[in-house]
Amino acid sequence: MSDSNPAAPLVLDVWCELQCPDCHRALTDVHALRARYGDRLEVRLRHFPLEKHKHALAAAQAAEEAAVQGRGWPYVEAVLARCGELDRSGEPLLIEVARELGLDAEEMDTALIDGRHLLIVDADHAEGKALGVTGTPTYVIGDERLDGGRSQDGLRERIEEIADRLLADGAVQG
Repeated sequence: MSDSNPAAPLVLDVWCELQCPDCHRALTDVHALRARYGDRLEVRLRHFPLEKHKHALAAAQAAEEAAVQGRGWPYVEAVLARCGELDRSGEPLLIEVARELGLDAEEMDTALIDGRHLLIVDADHAEGKALGVTGTPTYVIGDERLDGGRSQDGLRERIEEIADRLLADGAVQG
């Protein structure tokens, strides 16, 4: 799920899980990176639901449905803000958040039942595993993987160093 100009010269993949408190904290860095780079950086949410979180797979599918309905990132941020509640409430919370954002909650419910976005989520997860992602959040920019699940200290600065270097070199990826 992407939030930027498709012709952006630089891509930051954020491997995320919507039941992960660390991913919620990482939003601060994502916001700062968007503010700093604007259209020069495309931030893509990549799904990496962890087995230890029983509602993460449904949340990833719901995020894809929200993206189809035009509110992907707002939905992701709203669910992450309530990740502790998601642990307790499960799928009804996903529908409630959709309703609060003005999405078609019935269509959201149907998407969760029929699994129409499962292939996208599974493909993201498989690609993440192939890249060595083991936890969330994990960032991939250029050919570098940065694991934010262990510690987010200094991570934004490291991403900025890499982005500045790649943009200066005129690197295009995607």
